[in-house]
Amino acid sequence: MDETLHQLGELLLGAVPTVILLTLLYALYTQLVHKPLRRVLEERRSKTEGAVEKSRADISAAEARTAEYEQKLREARAAVFRAQEAKRQAAAQARAATVAEARNRAQAQVQSAKREIEADRFAAQAALQGDVAALAQEIVRRVLQPAGAGR
Repeated sequence: MDETLHQLGELLLGAVPTVILLTLLYALYTQLVHKPLRRVLEERRSKTEGAVEKSRADISAAEARTAEYEQKLREARAAVFRAQEAKRQAAAQARAATVAEARNRAQAQVQSAKREIEADRFAAQAALQGDVAALAQEIVRRVLQPAGAGR
C-alpha cells in the first residue's frame, strides 16, 4: 500500500504543473477572449434592441401620421359636403324666391287684368246706360208720335 500511495503522490506531483497551466490558460482565456466577446455581444444586443426600439417608435409615428392624415381627410370631405349642401340650399332658396316672385308678378297681372276688366265692364255699363236712355227716348218719341207723321 505504501507503494500505491507513493505512486499516487508522484502522480499528484506530476499533475500540479498541468493544473497550474490549466488555471493559467483559463485566466488568459477569460481575459483575452471571453470578456471582450461578451462586451461585443452585449454591445451588438444593445444596438439591435435600440434599432428595434427605433423601428417601433418610427412605426408608432407613422401610424400617428396616418391617423392624422385620415382625420384631415374626413374633415376635408365633411367641409366639401357642407359647402355642397350650402350651395344646394342657396340654389333651392334662390329657386323658391324666383318662383315666389314669378307667382307674385302673375298675381299682380291677374289683379291688374281683373281691374281692367272691371273698369271695362263699368265703362260698357255706363255706355249701355247712356244708350238705354237714348233708346228709351227714341222709343217713347216714336210711340207717342202720330202714326203718319214721322215716316
